[in-house]
Amino acid sequence: MRRFIRLRLLALAVLLTAPYASAQAGQVHFYGWGGSPQVSTYMRWVQQELRAEGIQLRHNKVADIAEVVKQITAGHSNADLIWINGENFHALKAAGALQNIVDDIAAVAALNPQLQWQHDFGEPVTGLEVPWGVGQFNLLARAPVFSEESITAADLLQAAQRFPGRLSYPKPPDFHGTTFLKSLLLALQPEQAQVFQQPVQQVNAAALTAPLWRFLTELHPHLWQQGRSFPASAGEQVNYLAQGQLVMAVSFNPNDYKTLVRTGRLPTGIQRHRFRGGAITNTHYLAIPKGAKNPEMAKQVIEFLLSERAQLRKADPNRWGDPSVLAEAAEPLLPAAQEFHASWQRYLEQQWSARFQ
Repeated sequence: MRRFIRLRLLALAVLLTAPYASAQAGQVHFYGWGGSPQVSTYMRWVQQELRAEGIQLRHNKVADIAEVVKQITAGHSNADLIWINGENFHALKAAGALQNIVDDIAAVAALNPQLQWQHDFGEPVTGLEVPWGVGQFNLLARAPVFSEESITAADLLQAAQRFPGRLSYPKPPDFHGTTFLKSLLLALQPEQAQVFQQPVQQVNAAALTAPLWRFLTELHPHLWQQGRSFPASAGEQVNYLAQGQLVMAVSFNPNDYKTLVRTGRLPTGIQRHRFRGGAITNTHYLAIPKGAKNPEMAKQVIEFLLSERAQLRKADPNRWGDPSVLAEAAEPLLPAAQEFHASWQRYLEQQWSARFQ
């Protein structure tokens, strides 16, 4: 009798835990930047669509994906799928922490052939990540802060002088803030564009960046809080722009000047601007860590995210507005400037902090 009871209890335990085990097997833990309401709304739609395929996508929002990268390299992450690029990709590639997935993703065949995605901030992708969208750095401003769509560093300084205390930029190491530094550096020295493609250790970085530090020293007294403090993120800066505290914000989405107005985050009349040398342009990617518990289902998620239906919805200016990576859904982009080599990221952040914090 006791043996019979034990068997019945064991069977009951199996029945009770089976649904849980099944749900766990159908879960994909996706980690990505969570600083945009448009992205969050889009990902809720993705979650709903994937449920029909038996996939429970967990959208884990992070302020900085670098924290997840540290967890992955330390072997303490439950991530099945991550949204990365730049120095975070470099770190994971150097640690051998990513799976080679490109050959397993059928949707790669439909990518826009003009998309230069095989190098990520100067580092060969070598099959470790697949492109998801395109970022182009631009400025959002109220009229008449700038008279032309393309501006120079001198135009920015003049605008700061005409609107004292109402311009700023996100505080590095926020990636929008660091890209603002790179954009200024390129605007001040357009003839050095190819030099910035090289690792920072192989060039005379101190001489190359000297004009940037001189320019910022002149600019900062005219900025919000006299350049003593800065918005923490692009999202915070957009809020200040909406409230009228600032007359300019920054963005990595070339459609934000339409999307943020249509979704009610910014008032009508917001204009898009770029630095004259071109908008710094990069690709953002999806990757699967080697330690992923559900890599095959993560690949199914990637296939969906690269489907024409998902890419068109993502590119819709009434929704996210993030440009598509597919040939069939490609849209005209801003004149592009190449992204800097990833090693410049840390260098600029450290040098900026040493001078201005």
